[in-house]
Amino acid sequence: MQKYLLLIISLLYFTAVSAQEPIYYVNISTNLGTMKVKLYNETPNHRDAFLKLVGEKHFDGTLFYRVVKGFVIQGGSSDSRNAAPGRAIGYGKAINIDAEYHDNCFHKRGALCAPRQPEEVNHFKMSDVSQFYIVQGRKYTDKELDLIEKATNNPIKIELKRQYYLPHKEELARLKKEDPKAFNKLLRDIKDKINFHYSISDKIEFNEAQRKAYSAIGGTPELDGDYTVFGEVVAGLDVVNKIAAVPVDKNNRPRTDVKIKVSIVTK
Repeated sequence: MQKYLLLIISLLYFTAVSAQEPIYYVNISTNLGTMKVKLYNETPNHRDAFLKLVGEKHFDGTLFYRVVKGFVIQGGSSDSRNAAPGRAIGYGKAINIDAEYHDNCFHKRGALCAPRQPEEVNHFKMSDVSQFYIVQGRKYTDKELDLIEKATNNPIKIELKRQYYLPHKEELARLKKEDPKAFNKLLRDIKDKINFHYSISDKIEFNEAQRKAYSAIGGTPELDGDYTVFGEVVAGLDVVNKIAAVPVDKNNRPRTDVKIKVSIVTK
């Protein structure tokens, strides 16, 4: 009986291991060094789209065309390939997919992320996976993270109060005097609506892992919830710092081209 149970346990173990998704890595090589990047399985659509583009050599020969020290390094756009010196570069041929936000995927230092067009023309914040940016950022204190939360969340709360509470303000004042039971019911309904819409809003609430990372290694926490993070640099963070330190022109383009080649790491 004991041998039978051990056999069952072994079979369950190997079945579970074989069912696990493989972890994919890519090398982002430049003339300033190579970064090894892990792609997140929590964001499968971005992972797969990125791997497809890597296989098609979409990124090879493109540039890190936007470099902001203490913030991010951005590259991969098709219109950066063979771009004349000093030419402003933006969005080439965009490849848009739905955003994939996940609590475990945030803008810590070394995060690989998808840029996007502004919300005026991109209402659903769809990612453009035809290019990418990598976070350098800086370290933040808990107090600074609290201020970022308040700066983002307080306007959302004020707007929800304007929408759901203010139209009933006079009615609530009347019911409070005339019908306390109806007053409590209406007030609960209003609070439920505000709480629901706040829960699905673009609020920022940093969890323990985010706060620990932003204080220990740094990042760009103000971007959380607005852009999809789909990987992280696991080797070569010094290369991020080297690229972030290069001299740039008025458009934040490096004065000396930083060329990109991306390849899938085979084990």
